[in-house]
Amino acid sequence: MKPLHVAALVKQIPKFEVMALGPDGRLQRDGVELSMNPYCQRALSKGIELAQATGGQCTVISLGPPAATDVVRWGVAAGADSGILISDPAFAGSDTLATARALAEVIEHGGPFDLILVGKNAVDADTGQVGPELAELLGLPFAAAVRSLELRDDGMLCVGCEHDDAWVEAEVPLPAVISTAERLCRPAKVDDPDKAAVPAEKIRTITSADLGNGPWGVAGSPTWVGETKVLEVKRERRILSGALQSQVAEAMALLRARRAFEDVRAEVAATVGESVANPVATIAVLIEPGNTGSARELLGAAAQMAPQIGARVTGVLAGPADDTKPEEFYSWGADHLCVLEQGSVEEDIAHFVASWCHTHPPRCLFAPSTSWGREVASRVAARTGSGLTGDAIALEYEDQQLVSWKPAFGGRLVAAIRSTSAIQMATVRPGVLSRPEPRKTRLPSIERHVVEAASRVRVISRRRNDQLDTLTMASRVVGVGMGIPPERYPELDSMLAVLGAELATTRKVTDKGWLPHARQVGITGRSIAPNLYIGIAVSGNFNHTCGIQAAGTVMAINSDPQAAIFEHADIGIVADWADSVPLLVKAFGDLLPSAR
Repeated sequence: MKPLHVAALVKQIPKFEVMALGPDGRLQRDGVELSMNPYCQRALSKGIELAQATGGQCTVISLGPPAATDVVRWGVAAGADSGILISDPAFAGSDTLATARALAEVIEHGGPFDLILVGKNAVDADTGQVGPELAELLGLPFAAAVRSLELRDDGMLCVGCEHDDAWVEAEVPLPAVISTAERLCRPAKVDDPDKAAVPAEKIRTITSADLGNGPWGVAGSPTWVGETKVLEVKRERRILSGALQSQVAEAMALLRARRAFEDVRAEVAATVGESVANPVATIAVLIEPGNTGSARELLGAAAQMAPQIGARVTGVLAGPADDTKPEEFYSWGADHLCVLEQGSVEEDIAHFVASWCHTHPPRCLFAPSTSWGREVASRVAARTGSGLTGDAIALEYEDQQLVSWKPAFGGRLVAAIRSTSAIQMATVRPGVLSRPEPRKTRLPSIERHVVEAASRVRVISRRRNDQLDTLTMASRVVGVGMGIPPERYPELDSMLAVLGAELATTRKVTDKGWLPHARQVGITGRSIAPNLYIGIAVSGNFNHTCGIQAAGTVMAINSDPQAAIFEHADIGIVADWADSVPLLVKAFGDLLPSAR
């Protein structure tokens, strides 16, 4: 096996607990404690491991202000052979595409590299775009959210990828770009603080002058950040006490007063409007195979926006539509369908869509914020030079511009992202948009294309382990923590049944393999917005509670009155979960018929 030259790309981010906005509405970074993005720590760790195992070298690379030298130095101290900091005032304000372009220049001139490792996403922004955009710019294969990785003697990578609701096994030839999942390996560490004194010659700084004219930074960024605001969620923190039966009775009264048993989202349902007569523009929606729930949301949003633009809504259906008929896509908002046959790998689909955009340029292009959607949209954005906002939670059209509202820092911050490019793109978090009532069905116009299979990634198997939108569309969710062993989960069945609730969990539970990753809620899982969330034996770590901020009402059950979860709950029952559940099931059964 030949020695590998590995690049580990890392990002410096502020710690969540000290996040604050300045008077200008921007995120404060001066004087704020900074650290390496957790996913990047896995990329660095695996890069060091592979380089050492093959007798090769690992280079840690970061783009950022001079302070980012700290994460590069830390990476070298952890075991990387050298470090590169890309830093210059000219890079300030870089969006993901401008960042990927600068990184691509450094990698091309500093290589050749056999493997480029990036974190699955940065937890401050959660775009997951730099990896696939970089792969597109470098013309390399890409695998996302890699949780298992084996390097064969023939230089082929055998990877297992932890996608949203599925496990994908694939073969990826080198050179390649890989994004690392949280569970791929232990994070890189510096065990001996004395080793942090890294010789200056091991770290090189690259400026904009070294990379050429660009454009870089704001000038090279097709998206820009507008107004931002912190979303402060105020919980009642009513921690109950006394006999358990009294706590349950009081909790029921509070839940009813808060309308926690009602699905408030159903009260605001709209209806998909009719097609725009004589359209002069196009809004395109990328439809992921097997993800009709997200397709319905995106087509509905596009149909609502279409009259403002005078646009036709085109659904780009990538592969078989399962049991969904063309008439159903029309009822959800698609005036026209562009059906892509055969090609099923994300890279091939992206290349076709990018070519299609050159001949049928849409004003806006939307995709689901899933592993599939992020790669396809990111590659299209890189190939067309388009502005892409990742993981949006709301879409608007204002002054001839798409406005995508994007959360960051676990949902504590939301920002309006706008684009200056001709094609304005967004990936949208499944479940956050409403599903308008369908319009009368009819057959849309259809065009069919055969997609050339040219990707070097070979998918060996794809196994779905859950439904993607199960949690995102649930109006009631019960979350379980490490305090409940998996053999006792059946004791919760009666509660799930009486509430019509779905089961969710924390990172530590999925780490143990007790529940699938699709059920994980939090920064490294998914965010949910049920009307009622009940956390049972959940400790309340920040990673998890960020994912339930949008819940209408949060009730927690924990035997420890000092448990952190109570700080993030409206109602708290202090008792053993096994004693509480039967009483709650009976109380729910008595109350729900009259609450509907």
